[in-house]
Amino acid sequence: MQVSVESTSALERRMTVGVPVERIETEVNKRLQQTARKAKVAGFRPGKVPMSVIRQRYEDAARQEALGDLIQATFYEAVVEQKLNPAGSPAVEPKTFEKGKDLEYVAIFEVFPEFQVAGLETIAIERLQADVADADLDNMLEILRKQNTRFEVVERAAENGDQLNIDFAGKIDGEAFAGGSATGSQLVLGSGRMIPGFEDALVGAKAGDVRVINPVFPEDYQNLDLAGKTAEFTVTVNSVSAPQLPELNDEFFAQFGVKDGGLEGFRAEVRKNMERELRQAIKSKVKNQVMDGLLAANPIEVPKSLIGNEVNRLRVQAVQQFGGNIKPEQLPAELFEEQAKRRVVLGLIVAEVVKQFELKPDDARVREMIQEMASAYQEPEQVVAWYYKNDQQMNEVRSVVLEEQVVDTVLQKANVTDKAVSYEEAVKPVEAPQAA
Repeated sequence: MQVSVESTSALERRMTVGVPVERIETEVNKRLQQTARKAKVAGFRPGKVPMSVIRQRYEDAARQEALGDLIQATFYEAVVEQKLNPAGSPAVEPKTFEKGKDLEYVAIFEVFPEFQVAGLETIAIERLQADVADADLDNMLEILRKQNTRFEVVERAAENGDQLNIDFAGKIDGEAFAGGSATGSQLVLGSGRMIPGFEDALVGAKAGDVRVINPVFPEDYQNLDLAGKTAEFTVTVNSVSAPQLPELNDEFFAQFGVKDGGLEGFRAEVRKNMERELRQAIKSKVKNQVMDGLLAANPIEVPKSLIGNEVNRLRVQAVQQFGGNIKPEQLPAELFEEQAKRRVVLGLIVAEVVKQFELKPDDARVREMIQEMASAYQEPEQVVAWYYKNDQQMNEVRSVVLEEQVVDTVLQKANVTDKAVSYEEAVKPVEAPQAA
């Protein structure tokens, strides 16, 4: 077998492979002999068909099959011989494909980039430090109460925060429009659920009132036929209900799975959950900075085939998440290319860190992570046992732990500064950069 390799770009290779005719004929004859043992031909007993008849009837198919298998086999033999690491399947172009001659073909493919992760000491990390203060805990309890607000009918004028039951009918230029009418609709004043001006115009209304209001649809309203237009809504107020916050009692605590310990037991459980959230938020922000730093310090070119594969995965995820009667391939590739490239580059860099520093998932950390996740459930021991019985779930946890060990490895060499902040600032999500 003869092999020659040409580099047509930083990552693309053009490899020419020659396969001797003797090897081809050996493979063809092997297949014909296999066929002869089971071929059914009229006038002959099975296994007794002359080879001349077998060759006449089946040689073309046997040759095509042998050539296909030989191309696949010799391609992988050639890349091993040439110490190449292909990324994706090759595009094969036969040069000579004639009976009685050597087979020669060209395989064009991309290879994985070869690089060493560098610049770890140039990465700047700001690591947040925070605690759950009593005031943070008190605030969280109020949030939980507001999330479980109940509304009770009152005989007074409506205020912001009240819930109104209303009927409304909307018109533009005297004509009703789609989606502009409803009966028995529940609306909390100040929620911002309706277009600007609608809710404000109902403050002070009482049950039985009928108000005609004229809010204006925003210029950027999603329905372009309504954007910027003034509407006329006739609104009938059926009832006004005031918010009632639940008491911090055993009934309330039981909604969150806390059946013992009263208020102190509930506070302890909420604090534990807040501390878990705090740890995860700080860890996530540090990880994002590490990954951004690795990207900035290690600009590498990646195979287009890997980006294309990742784009396809993101397309499928988008369809699964948002649904709709659309096929993944109908979504424009450019919507996902930037995210796909980031994922591919990071995947290669992280894998190289693992290789360079000879990292392996730490069993103790794996168990600690499983126990941390299980602690959010009422019977954590069963959750831990379930994980250890499921290989797929265990491998996912090991991957996460290994990624954490990559982050720790970078932190040991990076420029890390600690910053004391409040709980609220620590758990606040990082805002995505605004597009220009």
